[in-house]
This record gives sequence, C-alpha cells and structure tokens, in this order.
Amino acid sequence: MHHYRDLIKLFNQCFEKSENTQLVKGESEPIYLPANEHCDYHQIVFANGFFASGLHEIAHWCIAGKQRRLLEDYGYWYCPDGRNKQQQAEFEQVELKPQAIEWAFSLAANLPFQVSTDNLNGEQPDRAAFQSNVFQQLNEYQRNGFPPRAQIMLNALAAFYQVDLTANMCASSLSSVQRRIA
Repeated sequence: MHHYRDLIKLFNQCFEKSENTQLVKGESEPIYLPANEHCDYHQIVFANGFFASGLHEIAHWCIAGKQRRLLEDYGYWYCPDGRNKQQQAEFEQVELKPQAIEWAFSLAANLPFQVSTDNLNGEQPDRAAFQSNVFQQLNEYQRNGFPPRAQIMLNALAAFYQVDLTANMCASSLSSVQRRIA
C-alpha cells in the first residue's frame, strides 16, 4: 500500500535537516514555497495527498539548483492546460527530466508509472513519443547517475518498499509501459 504519509516521512527523514525542506500534503495545486518570514523551512506542496503527485514534485525539487530553490515554484512560469503544439513541446522539454526521475521513483516504490502530458483541453500530444523521450532520459540517468538528491530518495524508497532497484530498473521496458497507454 502506498500512503502519502509514508512518502512525507521518508522525504522528511532524508532532507528536513540537511536541506531545511519538508514535503507537505496540499490541496488541488502543487507548489514549491521557499522559506520566508511566515515559515522557516522550504515546502514542497503536492496535490491532494496523491502519492504520484508527491513523487513528481520531489523530482522537480531534485533537479532544481540552489538559487532556483530560493524562488517560489523555482521561478518557473507554468503554461496551463490548453497549450498549442509549440507550447506543449516546450512543456514536454521542461518535463522530460523530472518525469524520468519520477519514473525511477515509481520503480523504487514498486508503483506503476504513467507520463503526464497535462494538456486535456489543448492539442492532443503524442503520448507515445513523449513516453519514449522520458524513457531515454531515464536510461541516461541510469548510465550516468541520478542527481545526488534523487539518488538519496531512490535509495530511501527502495529500502522502505523492499525493492531491488537494479532489478526493477532492468526489468522496466518501454514496450511494457506503452501497452498501458494504448
């Protein structure tokens, strides 16, 4: 069973002290909030207690640099649902690395993963092509190493869920995931 409270506990054990950052269950919209005069720690707020949302938001945090982690939502502007083809391509380019890390987190937690093109009201993207690109990025991380905070979280998830991460990563194949999309 994957419960968001376990994810919060794991993340906070790994990073609360060293990075002054906590994972927090939020309401409908995820957001990253740096420490300020109202809160003395950084917050990764994920949507509605959804486990996958927590994994996704942690993945964004894992690749954000030190200066970006001082800015609300890392200083990025989010183009909402309803994107045209060019906007969607830009969205997918930005989402490539975090979704590859999220995929690895899902494998470490023994949880199914699906890419998110997040454009229900816009031009329909090519999910299979995006999935393939995310998979290629995942393989790149496997070959060259994950960002350090992502590796710490991967190890924590794999230990908690008693997953042989190497075996799970090797067993993951694009074709098996693409069958779930179809």
